[in-house]
Amino acid sequence: MQGRGLIGAIWHEVPGIVVLALPIVIGLAASTLIGVTDSVMLAPLGPVPLAAVGLTGAVAVLFYAAIYGLLSALSVRIGAAWGAGAGLAIPGMLRSGLALGLLVGVGSALIMAALWPLLPLLGQPDEVVGAMRGYWFWICAFLIPFSVLTAFKSAFEAADKPWLGTAFAFLGVVINVPLNYALIWGIGPLPELGLTGAGLASFLAETMALGAAFLWWGYAPSMRRLRLRRNVALSEMRLTFREGVPLGAMYVVETASVSVATLMIGAFGTVALAGNQVAQSVGGVLYMLPLGVAGAVAIRVAQERGAQNMGALRPIALAAVVVAGLWLVTAAFVLALQGAAIAQLVTDDPEVVAVAAAIFLVFAPMQISDAVQSAMLGSLRGLSDTAWPALVSAIAYWPVALPLGYALAHWAQMGPSGIWAGYILALAGAGAALTLRFWRKTALLAQSPLV
Repeated sequence: MQGRGLIGAIWHEVPGIVVLALPIVIGLAASTLIGVTDSVMLAPLGPVPLAAVGLTGAVAVLFYAAIYGLLSALSVRIGAAWGAGAGLAIPGMLRSGLALGLLVGVGSALIMAALWPLLPLLGQPDEVVGAMRGYWFWICAFLIPFSVLTAFKSAFEAADKPWLGTAFAFLGVVINVPLNYALIWGIGPLPELGLTGAGLASFLAETMALGAAFLWWGYAPSMRRLRLRRNVALSEMRLTFREGVPLGAMYVVETASVSVATLMIGAFGTVALAGNQVAQSVGGVLYMLPLGVAGAVAIRVAQERGAQNMGALRPIALAAVVVAGLWLVTAAFVLALQGAAIAQLVTDDPEVVAVAAAIFLVFAPMQISDAVQSAMLGSLRGLSDTAWPALVSAIAYWPVALPLGYALAHWAQMGPSGIWAGYILALAGAGAALTLRFWRKTALLAQSPLV
């Protein structure tokens, strides 16, 4: 009876996870889709712009991860306040989160810009580095509106308005398409800027989306309750920052490993980098669902913990595994069977398609491990447990995934796809460790909710 009761509780939570995860997924996909849009619209210019987008993205994604991880603490704090019925505290948290988002965005942009002189030292193709200066610096500037808009999204999601944040994030994608076309190819009096035009378009589109979010927050009647307090509390900023730093570090550890893997693939040449960019563009979109599920389960766990409903925590986490698992098993089959056809939707270069298709075959089993790892990572985040998951990520993604990937790529003669094959074991091990951690933490919480 207990087993049947648990299964029933899990299925009871599945719709709630789906309803909350869906807008989060679409909102998260917005930043990835801007890169995908750049790749598709620049593909006619050849493999060099594609490789430049991939190389810039491999570094920028470190900052996307740090910003998302750090500011996701805002959604956990607001979610706990929402669950505890402390709605009057949320407007102050939002304003402090927006101020923190601006500081984080400016800092991220300056740090990424300072990394530019290091690129020639990393052994990347000269023709790629030589073409990407303008694109690189516009993506640095893009981090500023992206960071503030991420703070808006985190607050809206935790306050049961997830589609609102998604609408503004996706607005940037929609605006980016015509701006890309105009600035890449030159329309009317506009100059033909090529790769640089794609970077400028991304910055302008995200800035316009952020402006729309501010206008809505400032004037829409539905936002009145979120405008109650006009002060920015430094103490609240410090609390969010302190809780968010381990989260940001955790995502940076994972993403930095992926970026290093991309740099390792660069050693195989421009075609390998271009094929990897095609595969990463598609794989990144697929990964948005488990990442969105992680965000949803973190909010749900925080809300129920705030309401002192400890019996709901495990069913919520398992429901998240079910949702992510169903999606990623389906994605695995599609990637394994239709990888070449999917790559041909992005580029018609046969060599690039061949590299991307080989990487898709490795991405397929990785999807299954992602389901458990992402769901449990989000569940622990909802308990404000971040330091230990960060350690697990550091071990799994660095001393396990990268050396194993190098060995498979070079010694086992798998080539670029071998780099990613090393992540299969890393993700499976991380998922198992995080599951055990969550089970132990919830057992302690059931005995003492204050633990």
